[in-house]
Amino acid sequence: MPVPSPIDPVKLDRLGEVAVRVGLNLQPSQDLLLTAPAAALPLVRSIAKHAYSAGAGLVTPILSDEEVTLARYRNAPDASFDRAASWLYDGMAKAFSANTARLAIVGDNPMLLSAEDPQKVARANKANSTAYQPALEKIAGFDINWNIVAFPGTAWAMQVFQGDEESIAVAKLAEAIFAASRVDVTDPVAAWSKHNKALHARTEWLNVQRFSTLHFTGPGTDLRIGLAEGHSWQGGASIAKNGIVCNPNIPTEEVFTTPHAQRVEGHVSSTKPLSYQGTLIDEIAVRFEAGRIVEAKAARGEQVLNKVLDTDEGARRLGEVALVPHSSPISKSGILFYNTLFDENASCHIALGQCYSKCFVDGDKLTPEQIATQGGNKSLIHIDWMIGSGEIDIDGVHADGSRVPVFRRGEWA
Repeated sequence: MPVPSPIDPVKLDRLGEVAVRVGLNLQPSQDLLLTAPAAALPLVRSIAKHAYSAGAGLVTPILSDEEVTLARYRNAPDASFDRAASWLYDGMAKAFSANTARLAIVGDNPMLLSAEDPQKVARANKANSTAYQPALEKIAGFDINWNIVAFPGTAWAMQVFQGDEESIAVAKLAEAIFAASRVDVTDPVAAWSKHNKALHARTEWLNVQRFSTLHFTGPGTDLRIGLAEGHSWQGGASIAKNGIVCNPNIPTEEVFTTPHAQRVEGHVSSTKPLSYQGTLIDEIAVRFEAGRIVEAKAARGEQVLNKVLDTDEGARRLGEVALVPHSSPISKSGILFYNTLFDENASCHIALGQCYSKCFVDGDKLTPEQIATQGGNKSLIHIDWMIGSGEIDIDGVHADGSRVPVFRRGEWA
């Protein structure tokens, strides 16, 4: 007899439905490009079913495999690590230009490359980021409706729930994903509608305030983040340039905007580990001057962190600042997911690298040059890492120097 799956099939199918109906809001005749770990095939199949039921033109899945990835690091010639499948990413960019929707399923082992040569990891990441740029520009520019969801991969589950048996760890991670993604209720689509309204109320208040700076203070942190000229706060469902309202991240608890790339000063420490391309980077501490990171340390993964910061000029500057209360459901779960999609929704965070054009007033009408003039950052990377906790205070500072409490001890003030 087949061994029953530890993953609830009903909730998994609800996640597939939410990814299509809420995450993408896929339109009739619209094509869908989907990337996923091979282990996530059950969710891939659910998404394909719901996509075609919504009238999708064509669903094209592209699968990756952890063993194939490791085979490269353990057997490939040295020159391999300066190469990337640019032909594939060029094709993705062409598909996005033709209004193809984008969906990514995450679920790989966050520690997959932790034992591999960090120089090779850094080189491969840089080559991949460079090749992916044409496609990333379409996503960062919010040209199309896109979405990220998660599948409880076995190695990931074993990392999150260390000491548990495999089936128990997978079941726990699955339930945590379902709860955070709001598919553990009878009507998840209605639950997402209610949640989006709450996030929009936060963004409306922040957009009325028009702060020029956010000042973060707390243990290891005294950071002033100047906000870009004409910045716009976003959160929850948003309208892509193709006119489709979508929820890019499932789950999401954040409201976010664009910092001014030249106006960040002070120091900040991470409050959770960053899992980046299979490497864990922990206890990050950086110092900014005139918007640029001039000093960076980490207790673990420091070499990879500094290679990331050297990706290009924009990699040492910020492209996003996001506010998340310490009492968010993901934070209250007490689970460290080792995955940015979840961990960033447990904590206020900042992102190195590329900004989002949608985080400007009339951003869909601005040229890249105008965005840069207003303070938007440009880079091959966009990497979120967590700086919030129950001990962080945030003040909004107006242009005249007056201050308004925004967060006190990790909560909305």
